[in-house]
Amino acid sequence: MFCSVKLFAALLKWPLRLLLKYKVVPEQPVDELKLDTAQPVFYICPTESASDLAALKQVCKKLQLPDPASYIMLDGVKHFRTLFLEKPHSLFLKRGTTKALQQGLALLDSHLKNPSLNAQIIPVSILWGRAPGKENSIKWLLGAAHSPNWLAKLLIVLISGRHSLVRFIAPLSLQQMATQFGADNETSRKLLRMSRFHFYRQRLAANGPKLVNRSQLFTALLAAPALKKAITEEAKSKRISVNQARKNAHKLLLEIAADYRSSSLRVADRVLSWLWHKLYTGIKINNANMLRDLAQKGHEIVYVPCHRSHMDYLLLSYVIYQQGLAPPHIAAGINLNFWPAGTIFRRGGAFFIRRSFSGDKLYSAVFREYLCQLFSKGYSIKYYTEGGRSRTGRLLQPKTGMLAMTLQSMLRGIDRPVTIVPVYLGYEHVMEVNTYLSELQGSGKKKESVFGVLKAIRNLRNYGNGYINFGQPLTLNEHLNNSVPDWKQDIHPLDVQKPLWLASVVDDVSQLVMQRINQAAALNSINLIALSLLATEKHTLTRQKLEQQLDFYLQLQQQAPYHSQMTLPDTNSKALIEHAISIAKVQQHQDQFGEIISLSDESAILMSYYRNNILHLFIVPSILANAILHQRQVSLQDLLKIVQQLYPLLKQEMFLQLDNINDYCLQVLQHLVQTNIVQQQGELYSAPQQQSRYYFILSLLADNAEHTLQRYAMVMQLLLTQAPQSRAELEKQCHQLAQRLLQQHGITAPEYYDKQLFSTLIKALRDNGYTNSDDNNLVHAADALISLNQTVDSLLRNDILLSIQSILPTGRH
Repeated sequence: MFCSVKLFAALLKWPLRLLLKYKVVPEQPVDELKLDTAQPVFYICPTESASDLAALKQVCKKLQLPDPASYIMLDGVKHFRTLFLEKPHSLFLKRGTTKALQQGLALLDSHLKNPSLNAQIIPVSILWGRAPGKENSIKWLLGAAHSPNWLAKLLIVLISGRHSLVRFIAPLSLQQMATQFGADNETSRKLLRMSRFHFYRQRLAANGPKLVNRSQLFTALLAAPALKKAITEEAKSKRISVNQARKNAHKLLLEIAADYRSSSLRVADRVLSWLWHKLYTGIKINNANMLRDLAQKGHEIVYVPCHRSHMDYLLLSYVIYQQGLAPPHIAAGINLNFWPAGTIFRRGGAFFIRRSFSGDKLYSAVFREYLCQLFSKGYSIKYYTEGGRSRTGRLLQPKTGMLAMTLQSMLRGIDRPVTIVPVYLGYEHVMEVNTYLSELQGSGKKKESVFGVLKAIRNLRNYGNGYINFGQPLTLNEHLNNSVPDWKQDIHPLDVQKPLWLASVVDDVSQLVMQRINQAAALNSINLIALSLLATEKHTLTRQKLEQQLDFYLQLQQQAPYHSQMTLPDTNSKALIEHAISIAKVQQHQDQFGEIISLSDESAILMSYYRNNILHLFIVPSILANAILHQRQVSLQDLLKIVQQLYPLLKQEMFLQLDNINDYCLQVLQHLVQTNIVQQQGELYSAPQQQSRYYFILSLLADNAEHTLQRYAMVMQLLLTQAPQSRAELEKQCHQLAQRLLQQHGITAPEYYDKQLFSTLIKALRDNGYTNSDDNNLVHAADALISLNQTVDSLLRNDILLSIQSILPTGRH
């Protein structure tokens, strides 16, 4: 039996060189799956197929893994290295059975007799084409059914061989199974059952669920009780016939729904592979193994990335696909539904969402029912809670509509755990960054069009590296079990539920997701250099001083890391600078005294965007540096008090999440003292001598909090010196005061133009008891604000503080 399969596999070696093109996941299975190559290795495959064996031989040879078509001796007994779970279907004869049960029994028996043996058996599947197929489709029955006959397999290889996935799963320990369960038929069957289950989950994760015919989907949605009710109410409220209201609902479905096609994915895979190689030096991906693990366990995955650029839509889906997982359905803004991009995105899994649902109950019902259908069918979903691209580089305050509908979908009775995966997206160049500042200044957002796409394509160049870090997942079932233990009582399969606990849980989840996105931030050449150069008055440093500052930032995050999921560059400061020069992000000047690295006035404004991507990682160390610089000596108790006062505001604005703020401060201070950046005498901390390089490093660190503290001082000064006013008027005055400071001091930071940041700060002051509102909704300063204002004033530069106070007369403080 093994000889015939091995012979046919050998004959297929040369034809498959032309017909087979594959992606291996994980790319380095020995390292990522922790294979012990010193121990015997076996493989287990779903189907006894010569083409599968020949393909696996080719892959294993490239990966320097043992030949799956070879034999191996264990205690004098010869074993074929590959086990097959089942025979392929036959055109005419009855399908037989494989020798897998006997092979498994023999291997377990060998391990039971010899405890020193510890062979590993690796489940491996080869997915030809990665097409999910369609429900009730003859094509699917032929091309994607399990264990196809030789004729069907020939067609599969010819049609889909150049778009295949080879997936290795973590090995099973035969010694562990033999020791734990013994070596009998039942244990051998257990081994095979586990493998079958792995293969089923693997196919589902890689290909996704079978696709539903679009017209059939629409018919099913329009017949759903919740949508029928909404259609009836629409007819009554607008005084139209039920049939017309139904037609309106159908039009909305055509506007919203994706038209997912596997053929489009294959084309997109090739096009995007070319595009990324042209645009980026590399795409750095971290924690992708967690994704595969969730998919293998059968989780419904909801990807929630930050939103930096229109590139996000394409890049994240491409990376997910390259990791051996089905690309998600994507909630895209309706502004992207223009020809031809809308059609292309829709066929790639995009469904379109309006900016606002308010006032359109039918649209809300149609969209919610469509989203519920995606979840119930098992499709992974991707959406952006920020609601739009960040113009400043900071995370935006979340819009909670999609999260609320996700939880409501769970209340329709999804039988799988639903897990949100936060995703940090980082770039060394954002294509739209040139337009962001003008939009903040009020020029208005340009409408997307085919001409804009063509212009962007014409300007393509090397944009450095892209970064995709998958953050700590949040399983909603577990979160609800902890926060609302009886939440399952609100499950209703046919109707939309809005329990009393929904709003508060959605708010909690949205904050957790944003915090976990920031925890997975990626430090890179551009954002670290921006952090260093923008802290200087002329945005200029000698190469030596820039290297020192970069080394300091890297060491700080190594010794006192903000979070374990944050990633650091795998190179030194010299290489970081050379990389920034190579992609024209900094200017390089050479004279007789040495080399100078600088930013032009225009690039300094743009580089603030990249600094803001990672500012949250350094904001607490920067506050500590400010406090030490502004006082001759400061005690540990006073330093902790300053941070504790400011942390609630910083947490709300920058989505900070530290397990213990005091412990983190102590860790930072310890590193600063050990590196001589800060002097310590007992409980007192002080700055080093002003002429030293350590003082210079400390001052650049301190400057990173300057703009944040200035904005805080502005808002508090207005609250303490002006008569009580409405929140809207207060926000308007804050924005006007910011513009005055911009002009007086030449400040170029884009966040001064962002009205949303002032709104967030005013809300944070209210939430933390620093302000309150009277019966007329006028905002009053609470007594606690005086102490907070004094703390902030003590950390500011005198010239900035005097400017604020000269515009606004001194108040109660």
